[in-house]
Amino acid sequence: MWNPFRKKPLLSEENTLFQIECYKWLLTHFGGDDFYKEAQLVLPTSDYFPSIVDSSESAAQTTLNQVMKYAGMENWPVTLQAQEEDPNHLVAPTLAVQNVEQSPLGTFSVNEKNEATITYNPKITTNPIQMVATFAHELSHYLTGTAPVPPPGGWENWEFATDIGATFLGFGIFQANAAFTFRQYISADAVGWQTSGGGYLTEAEHSYSLAIFLLLKEIDPEVAFPHCDVNVRGYLKRALDELEGSNAIVQLREVAYEPKNL
Repeated sequence: MWNPFRKKPLLSEENTLFQIECYKWLLTHFGGDDFYKEAQLVLPTSDYFPSIVDSSESAAQTTLNQVMKYAGMENWPVTLQAQEEDPNHLVAPTLAVQNVEQSPLGTFSVNEKNEATITYNPKITTNPIQMVATFAHELSHYLTGTAPVPPPGGWENWEFATDIGATFLGFGIFQANAAFTFRQYISADAVGWQTSGGGYLTEAEHSYSLAIFLLLKEIDPEVAFPHCDVNVRGYLKRALDELEGSNAIVQLREVAYEPKNL
């Protein structure tokens, strides 16, 4: 019977299926003890990210080192490079240049020796949540690029799978909180509003992915809630309710890990 008061699912059926299938892909190729015993929920606290640094370059390198450690990738060869500073779009107190091209928050590339280079936009060093999310995303590129088969839907979906992969590595709170930043910016000559997106999934999609991670790892959501933005907390609660009312987690726990032949 049609129920006008029935709550609409958090995600579309297509997006929900992609999340589940993507986790199956990740668990198949990168699961096992590395996930169930070693992966942890990384929190935005000084316990995880000590803040004693003397420059933006030092902040970036120190943060990347910490992210690599928690991802279990600290021995993977990575070179970190800063990008050129973005041009200043404000040319006068009341005059701004529209459509000024901005550099990406981060990029990833790998050479024939499987040595990676990660670049970052210097502006992220003033936003620790964005910086961690960016580095986690690029390291997820590095990891998932070694999969023997493409993610669900093919390599054209790799960026979306990479975002989910960053949550799979333990950085779901950062991914969700950085998905959309809406902040006031104030300078000596101007006051206004600036928006910036991070990653490829929406807040709701990141929250759903985080909910899967928490349930698979049997982590009490109360550990995560205090560190989530208000919107993310609401989405996460809805996602947990939906997943606990389905058999998705049972299906995912049945996925067999297929380690790569060394």
